[in-house]
Parts: sequence; structure tokens; C-alpha cells
Amino acid sequence: MLNYVVLASFTDQGLKNIKDTTKRADAAKEIAGKFGVKMNEIYWTQGQYDLVTLCQGEDEAAMAAFGLALSSQGNVKFQTLRAFTRDEMNGILSKLPK
Repeated sequence: MLNYVVLASFTDQGLKNIKDTTKRADAAKEIAGKFGVKMNEIYWTQGQYDLVTLCQGEDEAAMAAFGLALSSQGNVKFQTLRAFTRDEMNGILSKLPK
């Protein structure tokens, strides 16, 4: 499974129905499973982004489909960042010329 950090901002619609945000998060976890994505943690945050979610996905396509499915509901806009573990980063660094 590949690791991702998902940054999300509420849309006007999402803010209008803010009292449902935790219920929508529960529903998002269920939807994620249909795409081969697991939402490990979700945090409501202050600052530029309203939500930070730690996810794992089978591949890039699964993560993209999940993001599109949630975004199409109109409550949030996403930015998805591929996150590398220490071992993965060491593998990347080993490819650099000496």
C-alpha cells in the first residue's frame, strides 16, 4: 500500500452543512474501501486547510478515483500528496548518482 497525505478545504456547501462533517468523514471511510483506499486518520485543522487525512491506497489510480468521488459530492476540495516512508526514501536516494 502506498501512503498519502490528503489536504482538504471545505467548499461553501461543506461549510453550510458543517454540523455533518464528522458523519461525512465516517461515510468517506466507507467510500474509500470501495476504491482500495484506507483512511487511517482524519484531523480537523486550523489554518490553510480544514482537514488533513492520512491514507493508504493500492495505487495512484485508486487514490485519484477516491478523491474524485469525494470531491464530486461538493463538500471539500482535495490536494493529495504521495508520502514516502524512510525505507522508500532511502531507495530513492540510492538511485542518485554518486
